[in-house]
Amino acid sequence: MAFALLAVLSSFLLSQVAAHGGVTSYTIGGTTFAGWQPYNDPSSQSSIERPYSSYDPILSPTDAKISCNNNGQASAKQLTTSVAAGTAITAHWRHGPVMVYMAKCSGSCTSSNSNSLKWFKIAETGLISGTLGNGKWGTGQVMDTLAYTATVPSSLAPGEYLIRHELLALHQANTPQFYPECAQLTITGSGTKTPSGTYLASFPGAYSMSDPGVNVNIYSADANSITSYKVPGPPVWNGQ
Repeated sequence: MAFALLAVLSSFLLSQVAAHGGVTSYTIGGTTFAGWQPYNDPSSQSSIERPYSSYDPILSPTDAKISCNNNGQASAKQLTTSVAAGTAITAHWRHGPVMVYMAKCSGSCTSSNSNSLKWFKIAETGLISGTLGNGKWGTGQVMDTLAYTATVPSSLAPGEYLIRHELLALHQANTPQFYPECAQLTITGSGTKTPSGTYLASFPGAYSMSDPGVNVNIYSADANSITSYKVPGPPVWNGQ
């Protein structure tokens, strides 16, 4: 069963890319939705994407802003769009790669603080082949098009959800750079399942600086002989 959703759903390593960036738009069922513009007047914007103020990275996995790159709240003119479970969604980036999570809101997502939600991962791409120091990473899949497509699990129960897209840049030795952003979706369909247990995580809380997928030096003497990489966070939930 397909489990990927959104071009920004999962943790990707940037071994070559040092630029900053964020999600600029989403393509859902052939319709394009504009993303948030962090340097424009927030009072004049309406978007399905949650507001954030800068393309600059978050440098600590315990930063209070790591859930959605803001204080956890919706914008004053927050939008939500309906998406049928099983729909492919593409997130478009100005720079770099991603990791994908979703979180079910207990009621209205607009009134939900993202820091209080439980998140589950629906897609990830880490080291595909080669070594830590000289390998093919998830970022290579998106650099040509600046997009990464995944699919909402078709078994997911209907309701209001946040979708969280995250870049994890590892191009600076032992100094990870997190680029998380969120959008609001209303999932429709006949699904009945939601993940539980080890599939759920909180932000902050899902990562620590001691995680092997976070505390990485791709320039170390051993990096060119290491052929495995563990993407941080919980395992991917595929809808089962």
